[in-house]
Amino acid sequence: QVQLVESGGGLVQAGGSLRLSCTASGRTISIYHMGWFRQAPGKEREFVAGITRSGDSTYYTDSVKGRFTISRDNAKNTVYLQMNNLKPEDTAVYFCAARVAGLITSKDYPNWGQGTQVTVSS
Repeated sequence: QVQLVESGGGLVQAGGSLRLSCTASGRTISIYHMGWFRQAPGKEREFVAGITRSGDSTYYTDSVKGRFTISRDNAKNTVYLQMNNLKPEDTAVYFCAARVAGLITSKDYPNWGQGTQVTVSS
């Protein structure tokens, strides 16, 4: 089983940037498709970005396209989410997730981190 730990969250002003990291242990992430999700208070968890195990394909929800970039460094067992031009509506707890197979944009990942808070002030 893989363990996932997110870091890099914090408080930032609108228009600012943050880079989230998700570091895995227990198994190499090279066998996993990876996803980033977020959950705002009172809302359901939603897909944000995903990347295939090889890194050759990436996926984004429409609201973050052109602002967020997902990447991975399999040698470091880490996945990143670069977030630029942040907006107050990006405020949420951000989770990374790993799956061996299945739809990258779906929420039914078997492996999840504990989340990191991102707060964007206006």
